[in-house]
Amino acid sequence: MLTAFARAFRTPDLRKKLLFTLGIIVIYRIGTHVPIPGVDYSAVQYCIDQANANQGLFGLVNMFSGGALLQITVFALGIMPYITASIILQLLTVVIPRLEALKKEGQAGTAKITQYTRYLTVALAILQGTGLVATARSGSLFSNCNLASSIVPDRSIFTTITMVIVMTAGTAVVMWLGELITDRGIGNGMSILMFISIAATFPSALWAIKKQGNLADGWIEFATVIAVGLVMVALVVFVEQAQRRIPVQYAKRMIGRRSYGGTSTYIPLKVNQAGVIPVIFASSLLYIPALIVQFSNSQAGWATWIQQNLADTAAPAHITLYFFLIVFFAFFYVAISFNPEEVADNMKKYGGFIPGIRAGRPTAEYLSYVLNRITWPGSLYLGLIALVPTMALAGFGANQNFPFGGTSILIIVGVGLETVKQIESQLQQRNYEGFLR
Repeated sequence: MLTAFARAFRTPDLRKKLLFTLGIIVIYRIGTHVPIPGVDYSAVQYCIDQANANQGLFGLVNMFSGGALLQITVFALGIMPYITASIILQLLTVVIPRLEALKKEGQAGTAKITQYTRYLTVALAILQGTGLVATARSGSLFSNCNLASSIVPDRSIFTTITMVIVMTAGTAVVMWLGELITDRGIGNGMSILMFISIAATFPSALWAIKKQGNLADGWIEFATVIAVGLVMVALVVFVEQAQRRIPVQYAKRMIGRRSYGGTSTYIPLKVNQAGVIPVIFASSLLYIPALIVQFSNSQAGWATWIQQNLADTAAPAHITLYFFLIVFFAFFYVAISFNPEEVADNMKKYGGFIPGIRAGRPTAEYLSYVLNRITWPGSLYLGLIALVPTMALAGFGANQNFPFGGTSILIIVGVGLETVKQIESQLQQRNYEGFLR
């Protein structure tokens, strides 16, 4: 990986792209520390120090924003509205025929879907920004802080609207920065911003583990956590690269006097075909009951049960439900993102077939059978990765949103691998010597 980056910096046009990407990252990180108008920044910092910013109901969203959410900055919402909008439109593509037709139109249809994603992102940013401002005004953002109710001193309608507009504009700027990286940088802009947001929480989280440790002034716990994290990264890299390659043979076709086809290729089916989406879905769904209890301030029996079993991440009920939700959403997302019948029809249209399998419906049934078989270990792997680091690091004072936890480690490894592959592919295009030297 380091060799690829070194070679990229020696290539003039790639060096410009890398430096441009680094400049966008610096702007993004500056925006995560600029507070919005109407917020008492000193009270926010006091509550963060008292309540531990990574613990609480909004910990997952705070991690995706690089710690900007709980500080209520310009980029407080981060890229979370865009991620949510992208997932919603991807799900709607299966349900709405118009979106499915746009998806099949190629580049023009993709551009139209991207435009819809931008509109939906702005709408979600307004909704989430309003919810964040209302939560901050009520004091529920930091439930254990005595200054929580004074975070927003001015409760006027004008101040509230201004705060929502600023956060929505911040989300639009983040979306624009991500698209700039995709167009003029090294590509994969939104994923890189997500990577930077999570990586930005590493130093403070690791130092918190060291401060809470007791062995050798916390250095033993510090080294142990790093060692466990490196082992988990190696495991995730190994599984993320694993795939089942289904061979495909294309028959020769005579068009005029020329022969076409006759090539061999394969369909790569990854073990973790769903990526990190099932973990995000499961986490978001489990946050809903706790969010209802927090806003209702109810002391009824059902609210107490939710607090003890669902809101507590160490409770057996939470762990069990979290695991089964991840497995369920893994199968659900794979089912809507990979259509065996469509793949089989495309293969049949271009004269392709799987050796030993008849074209058409038998091919679709075979692909569905292989996909179900390979999704089982992938879904179980996602559930274990999401839970094992949390349980193993709990003794060192870590929480579910610690950087070496399941969600963050999957995103960091996935984005890192994809970025390195893109840089290597661009290097190969520029250093290709051809057949004649």
